[in-house]
Order: sequence, then structure tokens, then C-alpha cells
Amino acid sequence: MNRFKDKKITLGVSSGIAIYKAVDLASRLRKTNAQLNIVMTEDAKKMISPVVFSAVGNCPVYSDYFNEVKDGWIPHTQLSMESDVFVVAPATSNIIAKIANGISDDLVSLIGLAFRKKAKIVVPTMNTRMYDSPAFQRNLKNLKNDGWTIVEPEVGHLACGEIGKGRYPDNEIIMEYIEKFLSPQDFKGKKILITAGPTVEPIDPVRNITNKSSGKMGYEIAKEFALRGAEVILISGPTNLKPSPLIKEIINITTAEEMLEAAKDKYENMNIIIMTAAVSDFKVKNASKQKIKKDKDSITLELIKNPDILKTIGKIKKENQLLVGFAAETNNLIEYAKKKLKEKNCDLIIANDVSKAETGFNVDYNEVYILNKLGDVTHVEKNTKKNIAINIADYISKLINS
Repeated sequence: MNRFKDKKITLGVSSGIAIYKAVDLASRLRKTNAQLNIVMTEDAKKMISPVVFSAVGNCPVYSDYFNEVKDGWIPHTQLSMESDVFVVAPATSNIIAKIANGISDDLVSLIGLAFRKKAKIVVPTMNTRMYDSPAFQRNLKNLKNDGWTIVEPEVGHLACGEIGKGRYPDNEIIMEYIEKFLSPQDFKGKKILITAGPTVEPIDPVRNITNKSSGKMGYEIAKEFALRGAEVILISGPTNLKPSPLIKEIINITTAEEMLEAAKDKYENMNIIIMTAAVSDFKVKNASKQKIKKDKDSITLELIKNPDILKTIGKIKKENQLLVGFAAETNNLIEYAKKKLKEKNCDLIIANDVSKAETGFNVDYNEVYILNKLGDVTHVEKNTKKNIAINIADYISKLINS
């Protein structure tokens, strides 16, 4: 699903040193098939030619207010009314001060004042001392009070050579903030707990028992619910993935016992609990505190069962909480999933066959079956894990709103 397609997005560009990154943002937006318009301040044009933005964005670029008014078409009123989303990136201290205080002497600030929809985003980028100044923080607070969404700058090396807060964030983060405004908000006000990734059980300080889970499915599900307005808490085993900035809280764990304790600590106030994590079924009974030397031809490890996290939560969950489990199987998929649904006291089980190389662990595609307590089985055909997550969220949305 492409939520950007045919949506009208206006990108405002001011004269921050990070302006070259806005060219990449324009390119990304073009690739989504959104209807893009770009508005530049006069100083921004001195840093990068409008021709570059027009070519990369395949769209018109506006800057000179008087020259743009033609045949009754007034750019700041028309763009502010027609656009679904208005994003200012990069946003300098100057442009933020203008919009926050009602000053409108260029097209970017004019649109900022005239835009009445909720989907207005600003991406502040500047020297850290400017960012931390009382005057700027007052202006930023004013923008928040006026309903603007602030994409926080990152901490790192700045153009001046200093290290601090003020760096332009990754454009993928900005794209997620834009996508949230283009997504249904059917989970707004809902609190959702999601577990994801593998767990890791130590053998000794340098070796462990784990599984092939990458966490991709769980992270996509967490992102999808966050895009749709939910307050998401993600409990994650070790992965190489970057969680969505829209996720409210991330709890990193290593072992199954740590995941269980985190889940028990958070589950009570949740509306929905989705357990996608691939939890190690066994752990070493007496893990060595020192590295095991290879001077023996063989060693014997005694394995004992880990706690069953899904079953534990199934026993203590409330009647009004929806519990969703995952079943990763290599054979008898539906049979084992139905058994798990009953034994773990789940409301739904999402089953997938991990023996298939193209839809198993550590790949970008999946194919799942959703089973409910009534015995219904819904097949979601092979698709990207992002689209699988959308299908799962759609199913749960219909279920809780029916």
C-alpha cells in the first residue's frame, strides 16, 4: 500500500546548511508518486538553485510571491488550501521565528501562517547553542502550541565543527512523520504492547543459543500501529534494526526471562498485546561465567525450559485485553496454530511457515494465516512485511470495532 500516492505535499525549504539533504527528501517524495510542490526562501535559492529541486522533485518550485500571482492564482492561499501536508525542512531559526510570531514576508512563512490542517511538520536544524537559546525554545514552544509537529534534530557533528543537538535527521524519519498524517487513525488512544526479535541465552560470555529471527515482522507491526495513532511499547530482543521514531517506548532485552519480566511489568494497562518475538524455548542450566576452552573433544550442555511468555500473559490478561500470538512452524501449520491458540488463551494466532526461504526468518517478505477463536482462518498471501503488517492491523481494527 502506498499512502503517499496522489497526496498533495508542499515542501518548504529555508537556508540551513543542511539544505542539500532536502534535495534527497524531495527525491524520496517524488518516488512515492505524491503530488509535490516546493517553496523556497530567497536565501535558500542562493545555496541551491531551484532548478535542482525542480528536476529532482519533478515539480514546480515557488519563491517570488509577486511573480507567482497569475490569473487569480495566489500561491500561499492556494497551496495552503490544496496541500494535504506541509513540511518545512530544513527549518532555520529565522523561519521558525517568523511562523511562530506571525511574521509573513516570504512564501514559506506565508503558507505556514495560512495552513489550517493538522498535517504541518517542521524540522529544525541549526547550531546547538542557537537551538538551546531561550528565544528559540520559546518560538518552538509556540509552534507546538499552534499544532505543529516537531521532528527533533539529532545530536552529532555540526557544520561549524561542534558536537551537539541540531543535526538534520535521517530523511526516513521525516517520511514516517509525513506518512502518519496520511494514515488512518483507527488506533488513536489505544495502548499496544509488542514483543519482537529473538532472545539470546548465554552458554558462556562469548557464546550463546539464539534463533534466526531478525525482528523485521515485529518492527513493521510496531511501526504500523504507531502510524495509525496507537501508543506503542516495543520490547525487543537484539536486532540490527532501527525502530520507528513514532514508537512511544522501546525496551531492549536479551534473554527470555528479561522479556517476560518486561512484559509482565507493562501488560496491565495495554488494550492489545502482540507477541511476535521468537523466544528461545531452552536455556543452558548452568551457563559458564568464564569462556569454555576448546581443549576437550566434546562438552555436554544441559538445557532447561525457558518460561513460556505467551502462556504466562494468556493466564493473567484481562477480559477486555486482546492477546495476539505468533506461531512460526515448519509443518502442520494450521493444526499447530489452532492448538497454540487454545493452550495459550490467545484471541488471535498469526501463523507462518518459516521453512520457506522466501518468507521465513530474516527476509523482507512473509505469508501468514490469521486464526481466531471462532475457527476462522484468514490467509494473507505473500507480500512485503510492511504490507503484511497493514493487513494484520486492518484485521484487528475490524475485530475491535465490530
